[in-house]
Amino acid sequence: MTRLIALSFRLTVTLAMVALAAVVGLALWDYYMEAPWTRDGRVRADVVAVAPDVSGLVTQVLVADNQAVRQGDVLFRIDPERFTLALRQAEAIVEGRKAAAEQAAADYARYSKLSDAAVSQQKVEAARAADLEAKAAYDQALADRDLAKLNLERSAVRASVNGRITNMELRPGAYVTTGRGVMALIDGDTLRVEGYFEETKLARIHVGDRARVRLMGEPTPLSGHVESVAGGVEDRERSAGSNLLANVNPTFAWVRLAQRIPVRIRLDAVPPDVRLVVGRTATVSVDEADEAGRPGLLGSWRRIAGAAAPGGR
Repeated sequence: MTRLIALSFRLTVTLAMVALAAVVGLALWDYYMEAPWTRDGRVRADVVAVAPDVSGLVTQVLVADNQAVRQGDVLFRIDPERFTLALRQAEAIVEGRKAAAEQAAADYARYSKLSDAAVSQQKVEAARAADLEAKAAYDQALADRDLAKLNLERSAVRASVNGRITNMELRPGAYVTTGRGVMALIDGDTLRVEGYFEETKLARIHVGDRARVRLMGEPTPLSGHVESVAGGVEDRERSAGSNLLANVNPTFAWVRLAQRIPVRIRLDAVPPDVRLVVGRTATVSVDEADEAGRPGLLGSWRRIAGAAAPGGR
């Protein structure tokens, strides 16, 4: 009897271990083969190429490489002397054109009041044309003055967004050209993570789904949610021919690799000790939700499997 009980106990334990192994194995299979997750993730942000709107010599550089800046901060200044002189010249022209316009208006008003016997209609028309021409010249002078004032203001190059300066080698004395970038400004308000998921996983990814991000080298995972899924990727098997018709690659690979589609993850909160450096590598996993928006049962199993997997995720 005792041997029968011991045998039954061993059999029960064995069956329980087999069942547990089967459940864990299925969870691991789902985790690695079916679940929407990827190790191919990157920290990204919008990057502004800081370029001057006017050309000239740089007299001051007010920021350092990798410095945080706020929108409106002056980054560097271009020698303003030329623009100051241009503004003074434009203001002088405005005063001259204003006086000429006032004189032309007075002449036209005086000729208009005279009788036909005192002045010919031709002189009246000439005075009217001179009045209109003087007003147009005055308006042109005002526009030139405003442009000179704008150029003077633009000689101080400011940050267009909140963020961080990087890849800056600008020094006083350098000559900068209109429209040519001299440093990069990373928009800190657009920092995000993009995971590149296999196209076979897209059916299980929806906007609003919760996501977990683990940056390489960071022990603490970050939480976020799916913000959007890319609308298209480059088709490397097709290009446009010289006549704008499709030029399709005639060869076909028997082993077809799934395309990777960018999925944008908006982080909910970032601890102050975590550095979101653009280009950092990340592992991204998406928790599928049920119809009510709650994490599904498979999502719970995947978290368990992820904890049991070597290295977790």
